[in-house]
Amino acid sequence: MNIHEFQGKSILKAYNVDIQEGFVAETPDQAIMVARQLREKFGSEYFVVKAQIHAGGRGKGGGVKLAKSIEEAGMLASKMIGMQLVTPQTGPAGKKVNKVLIAQDVYYKGESDIKEFYISILLDRKRSRYTFMYSPDGGMAIEEVAEKTPERIFTEEIDPGLGLQSFQCRNIAFNLDLTGNAFRNMQKFLAGLYEAFTGCDAQLLEINPVLKTSDDRILAVDSKVVLDDNALFRHPDLAEMRDISEEDPVEVEAGKNNLNFVKLDGNVGCMVNGAGLAMATMDIIKLSGGSPANFLDVGGSANARTVEAGFRIILKDPAVRAILINIFGGIVRCDRVANGVVEAYKIIGKINVPVIVRLQGTNAEEAKAIIDNSGLKVYSATSFKEAAEKVREVLGV
Repeated sequence: MNIHEFQGKSILKAYNVDIQEGFVAETPDQAIMVARQLREKFGSEYFVVKAQIHAGGRGKGGGVKLAKSIEEAGMLASKMIGMQLVTPQTGPAGKKVNKVLIAQDVYYKGESDIKEFYISILLDRKRSRYTFMYSPDGGMAIEEVAEKTPERIFTEEIDPGLGLQSFQCRNIAFNLDLTGNAFRNMQKFLAGLYEAFTGCDAQLLEINPVLKTSDDRILAVDSKVVLDDNALFRHPDLAEMRDISEEDPVEVEAGKNNLNFVKLDGNVGCMVNGAGLAMATMDIIKLSGGSPANFLDVGGSANARTVEAGFRIILKDPAVRAILINIFGGIVRCDRVANGVVEAYKIIGKINVPVIVRLQGTNAEEAKAIIDNSGLKVYSATSFKEAAEKVREVLGV
C-alpha cells in the first residue's frame, strides 16, 4: 500500500528519525495557517509547498515550489490544489492534487556546507535479505545516477536475523564521505530508518534527498513508503492511511468484490481463477492476434455475484472487444460457474461484446450444456486451442 509523503514522515518521526517538519493543507487558507505555525515554531522564513500524490518526480511536473513568504505559500497552494499533476511516474493523464504539504525551509545558511544523499531500504526476495541502497548523489533521479555513474551507488546487505549492525552504519556514513557530528548523526539516522522499516512491515522506504544541513543535522526531506498489504492486519492504524482517491477506481471496486484486478492496454477482457491460468490465458490471447485488456482473478469460489462483478468491471473499459472466461473447476464446480455466467449475463442485461467461456474440470460437460442451451450470445470452448480459435474468430483477425 502506497502512502503520502506526510504520512511516511509521521512514521519516521515516531521512530525518532529527524525529518523536515511540516503540516498538510487542503485549502489555501490552511496553507497560510500552517506557514504561520512553522514560522512561530521553527523560525522558518521560507516554505516548501509539495503536492501530495502517490507518484515520484513531482518537482519536474511543478509539484514542488519554494515560497518566500507566508502569503506566497497560500498563493502557490491555491494553484497546486486541484491541478492535474503530470510526472514521469503518473503517465500522461496525471493525478489530481487534493492536498499539499507545507514544510519548513531546511536549506539555511551556507549552501556549500549542505549535502544531499539518496538512501532507501528494500526487501530483496531473491536473497532473503534487507538491502540499504544509497548514493552521495541525492536530490536527483536514482535511475539517472545508475545509468550515468553506477559506481556512485552503494549497497549494504542486512541479515534480518541479526538486524542492522553498528559497523554497517559506520560503513554507510563513510561511503557518504561524512565526518565529525554529521558522521555520528548519520549512524543514528540509519538505525532509526531500519527500525521504522521493520516496525511498520514496509516493502520499500526511500528518502530522496536525505539532507546534511549546514550545522550537521541529518534530515529526511522526502519520504516514499510502501507498506506490505499482507501485514496490514498487524497495523490497523497504518491501514487507515490508505487514500482511495489515489487509486484506480476500477481496482478499488474489484477489491471490494474480492477480485484481483490489474488494468492492461489490450482489447480482450480476461476472467479466470488462479494466477497461473491467468498468465496462460493472456498468452493464448496474444497468440490469437488479440491483446489482454486486464488481469482478473475471481479466485477459487467463483459464483454469480463474483462473475457479475467481473463482467461489470471488464465492461467499464471501452477498448474491450471480447471477453474470455477461462475457469478450471478444481475447488469450484464448472456447472456452478456456468450457472453464474448465465445468471450474471441476465442481471446485467445486454452485453454488446462476444463472450467466450472455457470451463474445464469438475462437471465440465454439464457446464458446457448449460452454456450451449442458455440462448445467450455466449460461445463455449473445451480446450485452449478452441478458445484461441474463438478469440480469433470474434476479433476477425
